Amino acid sequence: MVKFYESSFNYDYSFPAVSLAYFLRYPNPYARHVLSTDVIDRQFDPETQRLSTTRLHLKRSKIPPTVLKLLPKGILGASSDAGQSYVLETSVVDVKEGWMKTETRNLEWTGILSVVEKQIYKRAPDMQVNQRPSIKDLVDFPRSEGTDVTTTTTLLSKYGQAKMLRRKNDMSGSSSGSSDEDASARRGFFSTWSTQSLQRSIEGVGLRRTRAALAKSKDGMNVVLDRLRQGGLVGVLDGMRQDHEEAFGPDGSQKQLQ
Repeated sequence: MVKFYESSFNYDYSFPAVSLAYFLRYPNPYARHVLSTDVIDRQFDPETQRLSTTRLHLKRSKIPPTVLKLLPKGILGASSDAGQSYVLETSVVDVKEGWMKTETRNLEWTGILSVVEKQIYKRAPDMQVNQRPSIKDLVDFPRSEGTDVTTTTTLLSKYGQAKMLRRKNDMSGSSSGSSDEDASARRGFFSTWSTQSLQRSIEGVGLRRTRAALAKSKDGMNVVLDRLRQGGLVGVLDGMRQDHEEAFGPDGSQKQLQ
């Protein structure tokens, strides 16, 4: 089973400001669970004028208790309490044409729930296409120049999928009598129904968390954008430092996980 979630909204800031804020969005008051961000690849194509970046985010994250209750006890071992998970982010920015495409996906517990979020940022149609962005656009820009964002999230649970396939293969290769085959088929049907029901439940929990996370993500971006408008890059960096101290303490040590 697969669930999809799509939303659209608009930032009242120019595209150069929004695209810059995207790369400076961690940490912020709504994302203090982000422990670190590392750039693992970055390339600029001089012909297309496009910047491609791959980053790895380490976040404080646990499998939701609601999902844990659905799974057999002990199936995850100690990993369910690890408290940290990695998220892979890829992005392509075309400042000249005024768009940015991003994709983030979880790298942990993908067998239980895989979440892939794709976003498209576009310069508002009323902004002149031939206008060259400048440093001034990042701070002193008309509020009427907005940036449209479309987010599409795909949630897929594969929990129990391998077991279902093995059972199906065993049934197809079985040479037992008809009564045994009927009993096996009934067991297979109820097992498949149970597995699919569990997958739908897991995806439902993930969908609710996705909606809440997207709202916080937008709020966090607005904080970064406001800092950029009020104090420029210095204001953003000062805010990042303050958020880092709030999350990890003045000495940079990580606060104990709750």
